[in-house]
Amino acid sequence: MPEVKVRSALHRRGLRYRKDFPVRVGEVLVRPDIVFTRAKVAVFIDGCFWHGCPEHQHVPKRNQAYWIPKLEANVSRDRRVDAALVVGGWIGLRVWEHEDVERVADRIEELVRRSNGTPWQCSS
Repeated sequence: MPEVKVRSALHRRGLRYRKDFPVRVGEVLVRPDIVFTRAKVAVFIDGCFWHGCPEHQHVPKRNQAYWIPKLEANVSRDRRVDAALVVGGWIGLRVWEHEDVERVADRIEELVRRSNGTPWQCSS
């Protein structure tokens, strides 16, 4: 699972985060894959099929009357969630499942450091 690989990379860097942590912004309840509560950074690792990756998404040929609206609704929900996070003062980051894990971890680490100075790290 891509999110497990990203979480492992972040943990190796000493970054501590929450997983499966509900974030309420106004009336919207969001469940990001990775949450940095102090820095108010929410990370989503989006699957290419479900979230409309321009490089890899393919719409099934069968039952397109079901799949096209379903996949479009997912993308629309993603946009509503992104907007709600911004209004709530959060930084939302969406990455694709196919992106390089270390590069994704670099981007996340930079966002967290910029958001609150130094990320919460465990003392060794």
